[in-house]
Amino acid sequence: MGPEPYEYGESALNFPISWRTRPETDADTSAIHAINRAAFERADEADLVDALRADSAWMDGLSIVSTLPDDTPVGYALLTRCHVDTTPALCLGPCAVLPEYQKSGAGAAAIRAGLDAAEQLGEAFVIVLGHPTYYPRFGFGKASEYGIGLSIEVPDEALMALTLDPARSLPNGTVRYAAPFGID
Repeated sequence: MGPEPYEYGESALNFPISWRTRPETDADTSAIHAINRAAFERADEADLVDALRADSAWMDGLSIVSTLPDDTPVGYALLTRCHVDTTPALCLGPCAVLPEYQKSGAGAAAIRAGLDAAEQLGEAFVIVLGHPTYYPRFGFGKASEYGIGLSIEVPDEALMALTLDPARSLPNGTVRYAAPFGID
């Protein structure tokens, strides 16, 4: 039993108004690989997801697909364990949607379902390295404003953080990603 379908709202692209979301199953592995490969037009992110499945950072129930009514996955969001210095947090990404379903709400549905699942697991902090105009809609803010950084150079506005528990302040420090990310 996965998260309830996320109601995205009306789509200007004539797609279903409601995307069903659920945790991935073993049967979804090749579809998730194809979604990431198509969305990013290269294999890097697809291969990263495959490597993360074998890593200790993988957390069951936090690899989310959004599906068509026939249960075909078209969108994807992944949350894995990372740390801000020594404080456990989650890393959001990769997030991807098949090109023909982009801008339909499929990606947002998978992300929201993933964040909801993380909150239900008692997780408090999420980090994302991504488009600074997209992720704030989910509550992410610039990580540097909380004293959070990376060991590599990235645009300041691209590293964002979110607390899932308003009673807990974001920790400060350096984000330590799982080894498959290749960021020391």
